[in-house]
Amino acid sequence: MITIRQAVLPDAAAIARFNQEMALETERKHLEDDIIGSGVRSLFERPDLGFYVVVEDDSEPVGCLMITYEWSDWRNGVFWWIQSVYVLPDFRGKGLYRAMYDEVKRMAAARGGVCGFRLYVERENSRAIQVYEHLGMHEAPYLMYEGTP
Repeated sequence: MITIRQAVLPDAAAIARFNQEMALETERKHLEDDIIGSGVRSLFERPDLGFYVVVEDDSEPVGCLMITYEWSDWRNGVFWWIQSVYVLPDFRGKGLYRAMYDEVKRMAAARGGVCGFRLYVERENSRAIQVYEHLGMHEAPYLMYEGTP
């Protein structure tokens, strides 16, 4: 049976593993066990930064996503950034991301003050782009830049 819920600390190991698999699959990057493990656990210690959602099949995690927050003074509300989306290969194409997205939308409506959802996707990830567009999301008119401190 498929269930979707907000993640709890005992889910951290599965979430870290999913992040490692996603980074390798999408960007050919190897994430160090200690760094990603600590990074995942840190979000559980700092709920002001965000939270994880997991999807389970018979009580076993098979996918996850992370929500982080961005304040928008223009909208006087918070954008929820959808990040670290991963579903195990054997469970893809079964609507699990849709189910997680629907749960995130339900959670946002219940919490209030959420003005929208944002995510970024690798330009070459056409399958993910199709899924996001099918769910009613659209390409934003922004480019993303990053820097280091």
